Amino acid sequence: MDNVLVDFSSGTEQLSEETRRTYAENLDEVHGIFGLMRPMAGAIEAAELLARHFDIYILSTAAWENPSAWSDKVIWIQKHLPKIGYKRLILSHNKQLNTGDYLIDDRPNNGAKDFNGEWIHFGQDGFEGWNEFVSYLLEKEGLNG
Repeated sequence: MDNVLVDFSSGTEQLSEETRRTYAENLDEVHGIFGLMRPMAGAIEAAELLARHFDIYILSTAAWENPSAWSDKVIWIQKHLPKIGYKRLILSHNKQLNTGDYLIDDRPNNGAKDFNGEWIHFGQDGFEGWNEFVSYLLEKEGLNG
């Protein structure tokens, strides 16, 4: 979710200066941080389009030291992707244990680079945003948007 569907910085910029200093290396441990975040540009529209062609699940990791991160992520999905995300959120620190054709993730961490399908490094060359990813996937699968 973070920095793929969810704009992490949109939450951190709402924190006080003191909170940012206190949690400088662990901003994902701020209680309630995930409830402050907005969708990434184009993420909701892309998910809605892709859901017409693919069986979509949302695979994310939540900070172990921040129990609110787990519930905040569920609430975020309920708010922004209520139909597509209904009972399709998987929270795991071991993404490689999940099965699928594609994993879109902004980092290789938590098993993303070892995913059994194709890991697409979101935010990197060729996949800077949702438009590039959607075009790639629809073309690769021979589908029309």
